[in-house]
Amino acid sequence: MRCISLITTGGTIEKTYDEQSGRLENRRSIVHRMLRRLRLEDTVVSAIELLSKDSLDMTAADRQAIVDVTRAAIANPENVGVVILHGTDTLCLTGDALVRELPAPRVPIVLTGAMRPFEMVRSDALQNLTEALFAVDVVAPGVYVTAHGRALKFPGVSKDRERGTFVRVSADGTPPLPGAR
Repeated sequence: MRCISLITTGGTIEKTYDEQSGRLENRRSIVHRMLRRLRLEDTVVSAIELLSKDSLDMTAADRQAIVDVTRAAIANPENVGVVILHGTDTLCLTGDALVRELPAPRVPIVLTGAMRPFEMVRSDALQNLTEALFAVDVVAPGVYVTAHGRALKFPGVSKDRERGTFVRVSADGTPPLPGAR
């Protein structure tokens, strides 16, 4: 049996439509609804509902809480990996913080999010969650982001707002040319 800790922090991936305000908001985790849509053989996913925030509203204390809960999850000898659902706008800040604070994790730590909420048509949420859960088995220990068919290792990752995905960046912070991996 493979055991994965899944830490939820909110972000677009978990936003729901509020009929009263007419806005998409982070109110509570919907990860259990997402997990019910997946067939996960011989897998136990333990969800830890840490935050329910848009990543633009995250503070340094929130990021430290993510690091602390991740540290505890990787200390559990039963876990083969940790997946973190996170808003895409500041996911890279958290990925970099995890690399600084946990430089040699014993298991993969995989962050993912979505450009469109799970509840919306043409959402990438379920695909990205599935890829993150799968990546735990195929990448070496370290900190990664998975989205849109790729796993990219931190540091050196950035959100490309124009393309709506994550990309590798060079040492000077410039993204690669479109089509480059």
